[in-house]
Amino acid sequence: MFTVYTYSIAGLLVISFTVFVQNIVAAVAHRKQTRYIPGKVSEELSHDSFVFRSHRTFHNSLENIHQFVLPALLCIFLGAQTDVLAILVWAYALSRIIHMVLYYAIATEKNPSPRSYFYMLGVLCTLGVYVLALFQLLF
Repeated sequence: MFTVYTYSIAGLLVISFTVFVQNIVAAVAHRKQTRYIPGKVSEELSHDSFVFRSHRTFHNSLENIHQFVLPALLCIFLGAQTDVLAILVWAYALSRIIHMVLYYAIATEKNPSPRSYFYMLGVLCTLGVYVLALFQLLF
């Protein structure tokens, strides 16, 4: 049954692995500080600090991953259209990777920043999987 969803499952694996990598990057950046308290990021830090940006990137992904992955899994269990789901999953995965790279690379307080556009693409993909699941459930 799940073999038809191989591309979607592979994309979900990439999404999960991306968050894992973000966790490692944030932990390493945090530990490299001369003064740090495990599990706490100084409130004095802002976007000019890679420690802050890596922490926010990881936590932003934690705040968003379940909102995408759970309905995507429901789409699989409901038998949603495989190609549409795969496109949504991979678009989300790529948008989150680009969001991560831009967050790491660009220290800006400006909003919207370039990363904001890829965040919004991820939000649209999330909305898409909800619509796909709802459509499959109702029709």
